[in-house]
Amino acid sequence: MRLLFLGDVVGRSGRDAVAERLPGLIEKFNLEFVVINGENASHGRGLTEGHYNALKDAGADVVTLGDHAFDQRDTLSYIEREPTLVRPINMADGTPGRGAMLQSARNGKQVLVVQGLGRVFMNPIDDPFLAIEKAVEDCPLGAVADAIIVDFHAEATSEMQAMGHFLDGRVSLVVGTHTHIPTSDHRILKGGTALMSDAGMCGDYDSVIGVDTDEPLNRFLTGVPRDRFTPAEGEATLSGVVIETDDATGLCTYVAPLRIGGTLAEALPAW
Repeated sequence: MRLLFLGDVVGRSGRDAVAERLPGLIEKFNLEFVVINGENASHGRGLTEGHYNALKDAGADVVTLGDHAFDQRDTLSYIEREPTLVRPINMADGTPGRGAMLQSARNGKQVLVVQGLGRVFMNPIDDPFLAIEKAVEDCPLGAVADAIIVDFHAEATSEMQAMGHFLDGRVSLVVGTHTHIPTSDHRILKGGTALMSDAGMCGDYDSVIGVDTDEPLNRFLTGVPRDRFTPAEGEATLSGVVIETDDATGLCTYVAPLRIGGTLAEALPAW
Protein backbone atom coordinates (compact mmCIF):
# COMPACT_ATOMS: atom_id res chain seq x y z
CA MET A 1 0.00 0.00 0.00
CA ARG A 2 1.26 3.49 -0.86
CA LEU A 3 0.73 6.22 1.71
CA LEU A 4 1.57 9.94 1.81
CA PHE A 5 2.04 12.14 4.85
CA LEU A 6 2.19 15.93 4.39
CA GLY A 7 3.73 18.17 7.05
CA ASP A 8 2.20 21.23 8.72
CA VAL A 9 0.05 23.24 6.30
CA VAL A 10 0.75 26.93 6.98
CA GLY A 11 -1.78 29.58 6.02
CA ARG A 12 -3.34 30.35 2.66
CA SER A 13 -0.17 29.56 0.73
CA GLY A 14 -0.03 26.03 2.15
CA ARG A 15 -3.75 25.43 1.65
CA ASP A 16 -3.54 26.56 -1.98
CA ALA A 17 -0.59 24.24 -2.64
CA VAL A 18 -2.46 21.27 -1.21
CA ALA A 19 -5.57 22.05 -3.27
CA GLU A 20 -3.59 22.51 -6.48
CA ARG A 21 -1.11 19.64 -6.24
CA LEU A 22 -2.48 16.86 -4.04
CA PRO A 23 -5.14 15.49 -6.43
CA GLY A 24 -2.53 15.09 -9.18
CA LEU A 25 -0.06 13.40 -6.82
CA ILE A 26 -2.70 10.90 -5.71
CA GLU A 27 -3.38 9.98 -9.32
CA LYS A 28 0.24 10.00 -10.50
CA PHE A 29 1.64 7.82 -7.71
CA ASN A 30 -1.49 5.73 -7.04
CA LEU A 31 -1.61 6.85 -3.41
CA GLU A 32 -4.09 4.86 -1.38
CA PHE A 33 -4.06 6.90 1.83
CA VAL A 34 -3.16 10.52 2.66
CA VAL A 35 -2.62 12.14 6.06
CA ILE A 36 -2.13 15.91 6.38
CA ASN A 37 -1.09 17.87 9.45
CA GLY A 38 -3.40 20.89 9.39
CA GLU A 39 -2.75 22.60 12.69
CA ASN A 40 -1.38 25.83 11.16
CA ALA A 41 -3.68 25.96 8.13
CA SER A 42 -5.93 28.77 9.40
CA HIS A 43 -3.99 32.04 9.55
CA GLY A 44 -0.98 30.11 10.90
CA ARG A 45 -2.69 28.90 14.09
CA GLY A 46 -5.28 26.15 14.33
CA LEU A 47 -7.80 24.82 11.83
CA THR A 48 -11.27 26.15 11.11
CA GLU A 49 -13.99 23.81 9.94
CA GLY A 50 -14.02 25.38 6.50
CA HIS A 51 -10.28 24.86 6.05
CA TYR A 52 -10.55 21.32 7.40
CA ASN A 53 -13.17 20.56 4.77
CA ALA A 54 -10.93 22.06 2.08
CA LEU A 55 -8.09 19.70 3.03
CA LYS A 56 -10.50 16.77 2.92
CA ASP A 57 -11.84 17.85 -0.47
CA ALA A 58 -8.27 17.99 -1.81
CA GLY A 59 -7.73 14.33 -0.91
CA ALA A 60 -6.84 14.02 2.78
CA ASP A 61 -8.19 10.85 4.39
CA VAL A 62 -7.19 11.99 7.89
CA VAL A 63 -6.13 15.42 9.18
CA THR A 64 -3.98 15.74 12.31
CA LEU A 65 -3.49 18.71 14.61
CA GLY A 66 -0.89 19.52 17.32
CA ASP A 67 -0.19 22.06 20.07
CA HIS A 68 -2.37 24.65 18.28
CA ALA A 69 -5.28 22.20 18.06
CA PHE A 70 -7.82 24.51 19.67
CA ASP A 71 -6.52 27.94 18.68
CA GLN A 72 -9.57 28.35 16.45
CA ARG A 73 -12.68 28.38 18.63
CA ASP A 74 -14.92 26.42 16.30
CA THR A 75 -12.61 23.39 16.56
CA LEU A 76 -14.08 22.71 20.00
CA SER A 77 -17.48 22.11 18.42
CA TYR A 78 -16.77 20.42 15.11
CA ILE A 79 -13.98 18.07 16.25
CA GLU A 80 -16.53 15.87 18.01
CA ARG A 81 -18.49 15.19 14.82
CA GLU A 82 -15.50 14.76 12.51
CA PRO A 83 -14.02 11.26 12.99
CA THR A 84 -11.14 11.90 10.59
CA LEU A 85 -9.78 14.86 12.58
CA VAL A 86 -7.15 13.64 15.07
CA ARG A 87 -5.63 15.68 17.92
CA PRO A 88 -2.75 14.63 20.22
CA ILE A 89 -3.66 11.48 22.12
CA ASN A 90 -1.78 12.51 25.29
CA MET A 91 -3.87 15.59 25.97
CA ALA A 92 -5.73 15.62 29.29
CA ASP A 93 -8.67 13.29 29.87
CA GLY A 94 -11.87 14.97 28.76
CA THR A 95 -10.28 16.92 25.91
CA PRO A 96 -12.70 17.00 22.96
CA GLY A 97 -11.94 14.78 19.99
CA ARG A 98 -9.82 11.68 19.60
CA GLY A 99 -6.12 10.91 19.44
CA ALA A 100 -6.32 7.81 17.23
CA MET A 101 -8.53 6.78 14.33
CA LEU A 102 -8.88 3.62 12.24
CA GLN A 103 -9.89 4.64 8.71
CA SER A 104 -10.46 2.80 5.43
CA ALA A 105 -8.01 3.43 2.60
CA ARG A 106 -9.01 3.70 -1.06
CA ASN A 107 -8.23 0.00 -1.52
CA GLY A 108 -10.39 -1.00 1.45
CA LYS A 109 -7.51 -1.69 3.83
CA GLN A 110 -7.55 -0.28 7.36
CA VAL A 111 -5.09 2.43 8.43
CA LEU A 112 -4.63 3.53 12.04
CA VAL A 113 -3.53 7.15 12.49
CA VAL A 114 -2.24 8.20 15.91
CA GLN A 115 -0.89 11.56 16.99
CA GLY A 116 1.22 12.36 20.03
CA LEU A 117 2.59 15.62 21.42
CA GLY A 118 6.20 15.76 22.59
CA ARG A 119 7.39 17.03 25.97
CA VAL A 120 10.96 18.25 25.34
CA PHE A 121 10.93 22.09 25.01
CA MET A 122 7.13 21.92 24.94
CA ASN A 123 4.41 22.74 27.48
CA PRO A 124 3.78 20.06 30.16
CA ILE A 125 1.61 17.18 28.96
CA ASP A 126 1.04 13.48 29.65
CA ASP A 127 3.55 10.84 28.52
CA PRO A 128 3.27 10.44 24.73
CA PHE A 129 5.18 7.14 24.65
CA LEU A 130 2.73 5.25 26.85
CA ALA A 131 -0.34 6.87 25.29
CA ILE A 132 0.71 6.01 21.74
CA GLU A 133 1.80 2.52 22.75
CA LYS A 134 -1.64 1.78 24.21
CA ALA A 135 -3.36 2.91 20.98
CA VAL A 136 -1.06 0.67 18.94
CA GLU A 137 -1.59 -2.30 21.26
CA ASP A 138 -5.37 -1.85 21.02
CA CYS A 139 -5.19 -1.97 17.20
CA PRO A 140 -2.11 -4.05 16.35
CA LEU A 141 -0.39 -3.94 13.00
CA GLY A 142 -1.09 -6.98 10.85
CA ALA A 143 -3.97 -8.15 13.02
CA VAL A 144 -6.41 -5.22 12.98
CA ALA A 145 -4.61 -2.44 11.11
CA ASP A 146 -3.02 -2.96 7.69
CA ALA A 147 -0.84 0.11 8.26
CA ILE A 148 -0.17 2.46 11.19
CA ILE A 149 1.00 6.06 10.86
CA VAL A 150 2.18 7.98 13.92
CA ASP A 151 2.41 11.77 13.70
CA PHE A 152 4.68 12.85 16.56
CA HIS A 153 4.32 16.59 17.02
CA ALA A 154 7.50 17.54 18.83
CA GLU A 155 10.29 20.11 19.05
CA ALA A 156 13.37 17.96 19.69
CA THR A 157 14.69 15.60 17.03
CA SER A 158 16.09 13.42 19.83
CA GLU A 159 12.58 12.79 21.13
CA MET A 160 11.34 12.12 17.59
CA GLN A 161 14.15 9.62 17.03
CA ALA A 162 13.42 7.92 20.35
CA MET A 163 9.77 7.50 19.44
CA GLY A 164 10.74 5.83 16.18
CA HIS A 165 12.95 3.29 17.91
CA PHE A 166 10.35 2.76 20.65
CA LEU A 167 7.73 1.79 18.05
CA ASP A 168 10.05 0.00 15.62
CA GLY A 169 8.45 -3.15 14.28
CA ARG A 170 5.01 -2.16 15.58
CA VAL A 171 3.99 0.64 13.20
CA SER A 172 4.52 1.48 9.53
CA LEU A 173 5.72 5.09 9.90
CA VAL A 174 6.77 7.47 12.64
CA VAL A 175 7.04 11.01 11.29
CA GLY A 176 7.71 14.23 13.14
CA THR A 177 5.84 17.50 12.70
CA HIS A 178 5.95 20.95 14.38
CA THR A 179 9.40 22.38 13.49
CA HIS A 180 8.40 23.12 9.86
CA ILE A 181 11.88 22.12 8.66
CA PRO A 182 12.19 18.87 6.63
CA THR A 183 14.95 16.55 7.81
CA SER A 184 17.00 14.29 5.55
CA ASP A 185 17.10 11.27 7.88
CA HIS A 186 14.26 9.25 6.30
CA ARG A 187 15.07 5.54 6.63
CA ILE A 188 13.66 2.14 7.53
CA LEU A 189 14.67 0.95 11.00
CA LYS A 190 15.77 -2.59 11.79
CA GLY A 191 12.28 -3.73 12.73
CA GLY A 192 10.70 -2.40 9.53
CA THR A 193 9.31 0.95 10.68
CA ALA A 194 9.97 4.05 8.55
CA LEU A 195 11.24 7.08 10.44
CA MET A 196 11.60 10.73 9.45
CA SER A 197 12.29 13.27 12.19
CA ASP A 198 10.28 16.05 10.54
CA ALA A 199 8.20 16.10 7.38
CA GLY A 200 8.64 19.85 7.00
CA MET A 201 5.80 22.22 6.19
CA CYS A 202 3.49 22.88 3.31
CA GLY A 203 4.10 26.61 3.12
CA ASP A 204 6.28 29.41 1.80
CA TYR A 205 9.91 28.64 2.69
CA ASP A 206 10.98 32.22 1.81
CA SER A 207 10.05 33.01 5.42
CA VAL A 208 10.87 32.14 9.01
CA ILE A 209 9.23 28.70 9.37
CA GLY A 210 6.26 29.90 7.35
CA VAL A 211 5.93 33.36 8.91
CA ASP A 212 6.60 36.63 7.07
CA THR A 213 10.16 37.61 8.03
CA ASP A 214 9.59 41.14 9.38
CA GLU A 215 8.17 40.36 12.82
CA PRO A 216 10.45 37.40 13.66
CA LEU A 217 13.48 39.54 12.74
CA ASN A 218 12.14 42.40 14.85
CA ARG A 219 11.76 40.16 17.89
CA PHE A 220 15.19 38.57 17.46
CA LEU A 221 16.82 41.99 17.12
CA THR A 222 14.88 43.96 19.74
CA GLY A 223 13.10 41.44 21.96
CA VAL A 224 10.02 43.67 21.77
CA PRO A 225 6.90 42.40 19.97
CA ARG A 226 5.67 44.97 17.45
CA ASP A 227 3.02 43.04 15.54
CA ARG A 228 1.42 39.63 15.15
CA PHE A 229 3.09 36.84 13.23
CA THR A 230 1.64 36.71 9.71
CA PRO A 231 1.89 33.64 7.44
CA ALA A 232 4.07 34.24 4.38
CA GLU A 233 2.06 34.21 1.16
CA GLY A 234 4.61 33.33 -1.54
CA GLU A 235 4.50 30.08 -3.49
CA ALA A 236 4.45 27.14 -1.12
CA THR A 237 6.46 23.95 -1.20
CA LEU A 238 4.43 20.81 -0.60
CA SER A 239 6.59 18.84 1.83
CA GLY A 240 6.15 15.38 3.30
CA VAL A 241 7.09 11.72 3.11
CA VAL A 242 5.80 8.72 1.14
CA ILE A 243 6.00 5.08 2.13
CA GLU A 244 5.06 1.72 0.68
CA THR A 245 4.09 -1.10 3.00
CA ASP A 246 4.15 -4.87 2.79
CA ASP A 247 0.62 -6.24 2.36
CA ALA A 248 1.27 -9.14 4.74
CA THR A 249 2.98 -7.36 7.63
CA GLY A 250 2.12 -3.68 7.24
CA LEU A 251 5.78 -2.78 7.73
CA CYS A 252 7.61 -0.38 5.45
CA THR A 253 9.42 -1.54 2.32
CA TYR A 254 10.13 1.89 0.81
CA VAL A 255 10.39 5.45 2.16
CA ALA A 256 11.22 8.72 0.38
CA PRO A 257 10.76 12.45 0.96
CA LEU A 258 8.34 14.42 -1.17
CA ARG A 259 8.92 18.10 -1.94
CA ILE A 260 7.39 19.93 -4.87
CA GLY A 261 6.89 23.59 -5.75
CA GLY A 262 8.20 26.75 -4.11
CA THR A 263 11.85 27.40 -3.30
CA LEU A 264 13.07 24.02 -2.02
CA ALA A 265 14.77 21.48 -4.27
CA GLU A 266 12.25 19.01 -5.68
CA ALA A 267 12.15 15.46 -4.31
CA LEU A 268 9.79 12.82 -5.66
CA PRO A 269 9.46 9.07 -5.06
CA ALA A 270 11.11 6.72 -7.55
CA TRP A 271 7.87 4.98 -8.49
